[in-house]
Amino acid sequence: MIDWLTSPAFTAFGAPTTWAEVLGFATGLLNVALLIRQHILNWPLGILNVLLLMVVFWSAGLYADAALQIVYVVLGCYGWWAWLYGGERHSRLVVRSTAAREWLALGVAGVLLTAALWLFLDRLTESTVPFFDAVTTALSLLATYGQTRKLVENWWLWIAADLIYIPLYGYKDLWLTAILYVVFLALCIAGLRAWRTAQRLVAAA
Repeated sequence: MIDWLTSPAFTAFGAPTTWAEVLGFATGLLNVALLIRQHILNWPLGILNVLLLMVVFWSAGLYADAALQIVYVVLGCYGWWAWLYGGERHSRLVVRSTAAREWLALGVAGVLLTAALWLFLDRLTESTVPFFDAVTTALSLLATYGQTRKLVENWWLWIAADLIYIPLYGYKDLWLTAILYVVFLALCIAGLRAWRTAQRLVAAA
């Protein structure tokens, strides 16, 4: 299965595009579309998506991004549960803003994660882009946490990460994935607007 996933499906921009990247493209788009709608099936589909992307990133030498996918599987399982039972009195979660204390915790965690991953990647791996690999990993983890708690600002964190991911994947000749993240960027903007509307409806209820 791994050999087939890492085999070329076609060539894009002069670089081979693997089946794992093609399937990651398709499942990633559907996953974000479901997330915008706050559909619970975004979580199992998201787990499949990150397993595919793990194969893509490891093959490209983006080791932190590859390892990050394992964390995403854990967060995906947690997010699946939290959306169903993580609200008040074990009810479904509703969209809300990030509290000041949460922002402080996220900021500290982001700086520490970026620094630790940068040092690890720079000294102990063959990563050619240790800082950018580290900062996108940290941003993605923080955004995913916000997603599991239905924090509307998770979309801003994803937007920041996507703006770095797009040129990074182009640099690594992962052109289909780079295009996917351009689409993700547009979907994140749409998601931000949709979740803000949902937040206003919750406040008005």
